[in-house]
Amino acid sequence: MAEIIPVILSGGAGTRLWPLSRELRPKQLLPLTSESTLLQDTAGRIPGRPMVVCNQEHRFIVAEQLREIGLEPRAIVIEPMGRNTAPAVAVAALLAEPDALLLVMPSDHQVRDTDAFRAAVAKAVPLAEAGMLVTFGIQPTDPNTGYGYIRRGQPVEGGFAVERFVEKPDRATAKAYLASGEYLWNGGIFLFSAQTYLTELSKRLPAMVDQCRAALAEGASDLFFFRLADAPFAAITGESIDYAVMEHTDRAAVVPVDMGWSDIGSWSALWAESPQDADGNVLLGDVIASNSRNAYIRSEGRLVAAIGVQDLVIVATEDAVLVADKAHDQDVKKIVETLKAANRPEATQGIRTWRPWGWFQTIDEGYRFRVKHIQVNPGSKLSLQKHWHRSEHWVVVTGTALVTCGTETFTLRENESTFIPAGTIHRLENPGRVPLRMIEVQSGEYVGEDDIVRIEDDYGRSEA
Repeated sequence: MAEIIPVILSGGAGTRLWPLSRELRPKQLLPLTSESTLLQDTAGRIPGRPMVVCNQEHRFIVAEQLREIGLEPRAIVIEPMGRNTAPAVAVAALLAEPDALLLVMPSDHQVRDTDAFRAAVAKAVPLAEAGMLVTFGIQPTDPNTGYGYIRRGQPVEGGFAVERFVEKPDRATAKAYLASGEYLWNGGIFLFSAQTYLTELSKRLPAMVDQCRAALAEGASDLFFFRLADAPFAAITGESIDYAVMEHTDRAAVVPVDMGWSDIGSWSALWAESPQDADGNVLLGDVIASNSRNAYIRSEGRLVAAIGVQDLVIVATEDAVLVADKAHDQDVKKIVETLKAANRPEATQGIRTWRPWGWFQTIDEGYRFRVKHIQVNPGSKLSLQKHWHRSEHWVVVTGTALVTCGTETFTLRENESTFIPAGTIHRLENPGRVPLRMIEVQSGEYVGEDDIVRIEDDYGRSEA
């Protein structure tokens, strides 16, 4: 049997789950339905070292989350800009052996029945090895108008020929599809050989294949990532796999599967996929609900109290609160568009800023000062650096810090502190096995993140 390579597409922004999901930390990188993130769940769904295609901002978080589950990826490919799914998969196909089977999976979907998914993949393998492009049709459970549909045709080994793909229907049409038993939801999961995909893509969009090949040839390795070259990739006119290939090929096949699938595409979808109490409520975090039904109420910190609400979504993060009727939760993306138009940081980032070594969170700031809560992951270290305009006071809360300050190197433990004068070369490391948490108090004439001069950096960064 040909090798199966999982290809995980992790480029989405997840705007419909704002304010929990932000552009710099979208839903696939969040633990929404379990203690694992959706990306981690996807990576563990089938054996094998995956290829992951993601963007610049997410690269270190993706790498860290795979490391947390003990999975070494075959490659993490960085797209310089989003160009939809067809070119992302073309890059993966060009990196693979021609006869390898690519199992293409979005990073932000949920599959409750992994065994059913693996069984469906096993059924699809002979079809893919025979030169078919296989999609997995989700057995519909309701007349959902938020998904595309697939009409299955004549039986083929392990599945059916695809008669046609259908755009998202209105409700009456969706009800007719459900009643007919001939239609399946299009879940956006595929299995095909690398060569078959490139051949079919080249028939309609040969320039896309050439541009992907150039982006690889002119790209470069960067630590444990591979960066596609900007210019040839930017020249691509982005299209989805469906539009670019599946709707035009005569090799499309579908394998039906009932695997407890959801794309978690809205708050109401997340409510439906989450454990509910006797009143149909999903209550997460510091939440008190009285006389309330069928609500999704989530707090990431502060107490949220709800009385007499029904069919509402209430999500409180440290910098934003969303209150929405579940019937209108698809409009959350309009809120994000409004925030972006106003250049509000809440559109793209949360209060916590992620770095390859861990994260920091601003606790307080004002004239000539800023206070941060910092976590450094085990074995990680910040760059060797200096600041022209600020001094820093460090207080260790938990863990052990290895500090370089000028010509000295020393260890700090819990409740110990040190002072870093402005202009002094310094570095913070975590030599231990548990996260290092500390409080940093910055003071000086300027405390912006761009007041940094890097001397050495393990992550090849020039940015903050």
